[in-house]
Amino acid sequence: MDILTLVGLLAGTLIVILAMVADASINTFVNLPGLAIVVGGTFAVTLIKFRMASVFSAFKLAMKATFTDHLARPIELIRETATLGRIVRKEGLLGLENHETDDEFLKKAINLCVDGHPPETVEEALYQESDQTAERYEVSERIFSGIGESAPAIGMLGTLVGLVQMLKTLDDPSTIGPAMAIALLTTLYGSFIAQLIALPLAEKLKLKAEDEYRNQMLIITSIKSIMRGENPRVMTEILSSYVTPEHRTKLDEQQEA
Repeated sequence: MDILTLVGLLAGTLIVILAMVADASINTFVNLPGLAIVVGGTFAVTLIKFRMASVFSAFKLAMKATFTDHLARPIELIRETATLGRIVRKEGLLGLENHETDDEFLKKAINLCVDGHPPETVEEALYQESDQTAERYEVSERIFSGIGESAPAIGMLGTLVGLVQMLKTLDDPSTIGPAMAIALLTTLYGSFIAQLIALPLAEKLKLKAEDEYRNQMLIITSIKSIMRGENPRVMTEILSSYVTPEHRTKLDEQQEA
């Protein structure tokens, strides 16, 4: 699990709630019609902007990518691909048939190699897979960014609705204060959804997309080297550009060992 995403979401929500209850009851900030306007209106606008299938896929990808840490570290992939290189030099490409890996992209690359496809076919298939993955991340990021843009605007729309209703009761001054508070709650809801949920998730999706793209390029580079029969030590040296200087030292120590 990506604990930082969960901690950030819970901490942000807790801070807002504590600020609410500092001098008032939590019930003061609860208005179901206003919440329905913001949530329902934002969802409706999102469906207008994007396909329904894309919206549901975006939520599914967000749950998987932002709340779990399923990507391997580059140094782990480099070590694993170096092992693959040594297997191929000893047993040929068919020696990879029994290799087990948790990385789905690497698993696909291994299967393509074992099936005997020419290097250019393997490379093309992997690049197409990478492009499709990047596109899914991009669409999901755009959807959450769109939610972040729409929620405050819908909240302001709800506030205007509340103000109109308030103006109809100006003959009773005692109702103005409570009515104004209720009217402003929709703006609060919209800002909360945008700033604490939608926009942070959009940024996290962008970061995860960059991490996955980096891993996929690392795998493609390593598979091309393996199919060319390059020395695993040389391949590791080439792939070391994907890791930090500290991790490069660990790779050097591993090769010497």
